[in-house]
Amino acid sequence: MSEQQMVNVRYMVDDVQASIDFYTKHLGFEVRTSAAPAFADVTRGNLRLLLSGPASSAGRAMSDGETPGPGGWNRIHLIVDDLDAEVTRLRDAGLSFRNETVTGPGGSQTLLEDPSGNFVELFQPAGR
Repeated sequence: MSEQQMVNVRYMVDDVQASIDFYTKHLGFEVRTSAAPAFADVTRGNLRLLLSGPASSAGRAMSDGETPGPGGWNRIHLIVDDLDAEVTRLRDAGLSFRNETVTGPGGSQTLLEDPSGNFVELFQPAGR
């Protein structure tokens, strides 16, 4: 897949290797490159997730002294065919969720937490 077809998202993480393990083992991502413990990028389809640890250039302090860190409410959004089955599978693997499943007119969603507290929204569109 060409670079222009990829959607790139950067997540600040506390532990690059733990993040690689989380995304590849539980969510079907593949390692593209790894310079752990500083940085790695993993892909799933046309999504390239840049995992940047504290030792990466993206983890350097800003001019005002603030240091980038993980967390926040931004998240990647993964569409699933059976949300209940995915939640069960991931809970059985010992993973943590931020909330219970929420259902609205467009579908159902829940927020899975990665090892650094970043969110992954699992979404099942209505009618699936």
